[in-house]
Amino acid sequence: MQSTGYGLVISMQLLLLVLDLFVNSFSELFRWQNVVQLVLFIIQDIAILFNIIIIILMFFNTFVFQAGLVGILIHKFKATIIVSAIYLGLSIAFHVWAMNLRWGNVTAYVWTDGLLALFVLQRLAGVLYYYFYKRAALRLGDTRLYSDSAWLRKAFLTSRLGLNSATFGEVECYRMD
Repeated sequence: MQSTGYGLVISMQLLLLVLDLFVNSFSELFRWQNVVQLVLFIIQDIAILFNIIIIILMFFNTFVFQAGLVGILIHKFKATIIVSAIYLGLSIAFHVWAMNLRWGNVTAYVWTDGLLALFVLQRLAGVLYYYFYKRAALRLGDTRLYSDSAWLRKAFLTSRLGLNSATFGEVECYRMD
């Protein structure tokens, strides 16, 4: 990925992560105004979804993906994909449940045991999401993912011909220079 394009993309990703962190930190201050809190929750869910879309688009841009080795990308970024999906699901579930309980009466105590457990799980998943997502975004800046290289050829031969690392030396003549 070109350095100017990567800088813009990483800036957008970090901005969306900061927005998500802001909503997680301060959304309860707006519990007295249902519409404001609802808008914040919608913005947060859209930001998470945009971050997932951006990382998928970054996958598409790699040489590894274009060479047909999608499995390598999925393997390398499996934790990020899983944590992002779980965090999005927990966020939507918490937002829907909290707004459903709170909408009719903003002064009522709505923190049921289930909502509190979901709140804690969503916040803990948020910490994991911030870590894994930022790590994946920075790892996708690796120039080896955007050009042909020896490790990519080895991975290609391993996946296409069913070779393991022990037999790889025997097919060295198939190098693509």
